[in-house]
Amino acid sequence: TSLVHHHFTKIKQPAPKQHTLFPLSFHNFIWCVCFVCCRPAIAMEMNGCAPDWTLPPHPKLPKGKTLAVVVLDGWGEQVEDEYNAIHVASTPTMDALKKGVPDHWRLIKAHGPAVGLPSEDDMGNSEVGHNALGAGRIFEQGAKLVDSALASGKLFQGAGFKYIQECFPSGTLHLIGLLSDGGVHSRYDQLQGLLKGAASNGAKRIRVHFLTDGRDVLDGSSFGFVEQLEKDLEKMRKQGVDALIASGGGRMYVTMDRYENDWSVVKRGWDAQVLGEAPNKFTSALEALRVLKAADPKFSDQYCPPFVIVDSHGTAVGPILDGDAVVTFNFRADRMVMLAKALEYKDFDKFDRVRFPNIRYAGMLQYDGELKLPTQYLVSPPEIDRTSGEYLVHNGVYTFACSETVKFGHVTFFWNGNRSGQFSDKLETYVEIPSDQGITFNEKPRMKALEIGERARDAILSGKYDQVRVNLPNGDMVGHTGDLKATIIGCETADQAVKMILDAVEQAGGIYLVTADHGNAEDMVKRNPKTAQPAFDKNGNVQILTSHTCSPVPVAIGGPGLAKGVRYRKDLPQAGLANVAATMINLLGFEAPEHYEPTLIEVVDS
Repeated sequence: TSLVHHHFTKIKQPAPKQHTLFPLSFHNFIWCVCFVCCRPAIAMEMNGCAPDWTLPPHPKLPKGKTLAVVVLDGWGEQVEDEYNAIHVASTPTMDALKKGVPDHWRLIKAHGPAVGLPSEDDMGNSEVGHNALGAGRIFEQGAKLVDSALASGKLFQGAGFKYIQECFPSGTLHLIGLLSDGGVHSRYDQLQGLLKGAASNGAKRIRVHFLTDGRDVLDGSSFGFVEQLEKDLEKMRKQGVDALIASGGGRMYVTMDRYENDWSVVKRGWDAQVLGEAPNKFTSALEALRVLKAADPKFSDQYCPPFVIVDSHGTAVGPILDGDAVVTFNFRADRMVMLAKALEYKDFDKFDRVRFPNIRYAGMLQYDGELKLPTQYLVSPPEIDRTSGEYLVHNGVYTFACSETVKFGHVTFFWNGNRSGQFSDKLETYVEIPSDQGITFNEKPRMKALEIGERARDAILSGKYDQVRVNLPNGDMVGHTGDLKATIIGCETADQAVKMILDAVEQAGGIYLVTADHGNAEDMVKRNPKTAQPAFDKNGNVQILTSHTCSPVPVAIGGPGLAKGVRYRKDLPQAGLANVAATMINLLGFEAPEHYEPTLIEVVDS
């Protein structure tokens, strides 16, 4: 529409002639062009109307069949060897789907451009995966948004940066986030860009509070990242910027909890970052990692204890004080929201903050659009509108959504376009099952999969819901621990939960759609990129992989309610997660919105 408007405004317009039936003003002409050539919804919005939420009935697929949508978190398709936990596990239900009707099982993309990330080398993650599954379209996502803002320089020209910039003359700029190049929560090159840009725009004193990864990248890689950070900060000091590392800790033990699962994780970070207090004090970050690793044979980057850096007098070099600025530089939302609340909310009762410094705080992005948290941010998030959940509510569809705490937000918040709460408390029921606290997930790898399965089964058999949507977290959450045996148990449990759900679908005469959001458990080792064989370290030990992967994921459909003649289309070989929403809407008996990615299915005559 902007191109049309630009073209026609270059032409000197004569006074409009009044037609006896239709006064064709310039505005109405453009509206007609939009309506005919583009999309009705766009044209309606341009003409000042609300979008039309009506979903026409599908000409060949009936309504009234309960649809179970099952998302297996971290369940991809990869080399079938002893390091593929899904392959090794006993998963008769998922095996039966794969070996069943060929036209009812296929693979789709769940990484890179297919989910809005910059390149084919960018592994998928649960947040962008569920955004795509729920929105039915591909939106430019976290890392890509930040890359664009840094490359153009707009990040340093926006309101968020100008807000924190006011502290630069007399205060310290604190940067808090994950030290990693995994591209899931953060990227090191973006931290470098932020450091350089902040210094160029007046920051005289900078302190970095890093969190070690070992989850989206190899365990032990923290040493290399810290070495590089020390070199970068040394260069800045030579240029007259007082830039130092102030504190550190492992992402799963310090700061980066999510969904209010364990506030003690955030408190450990608060004590180190804000108060400058921790059980471990060192004069350098590399010394901290070496000493802590030597002291504990089970040391890992993910669970590194908190530490602070002190000067020669034993004084912390970078506590957060009144008049300082703080930026959380992770672009992914889920593991920054709790810290954002602690930094921003004056009324806060989750733990004793001891003191609440008067600071200017901004996130890399706004982490929760509904809560407007944080209120200041450096890069605007994607504006995801007209999600499938909102369409279904407008068309009277009753939905049940359920998972345990660690993935509850994915089948609700992220599915709904980064929106908190329900679209309708009458038509939607959201159930959160509390996750285990205070342990790593390999200790109880069954997690709450069976409880989720039971809740889904009961919802299906109740007859109250048109759609029952769940996330089974085992493949991802246990896979992240790098414990192969535990991940195998987790996958077996998830398969049992799928069977429970599919049995209920069979009993209710419904339909199922089983898919995943990204890969993880299917590949538990780092591989040689040329041979796909496991990679080994210098001691001959296989290199454990704890991160997501770039593997495709399955999507299977079936059930007694699936109409005859439904099969996967053959003309979408590059389909991805965003194609699932239109498919789901079709299975509920509606035509999908025309601006959605195309459906995966077609209906042919028997």
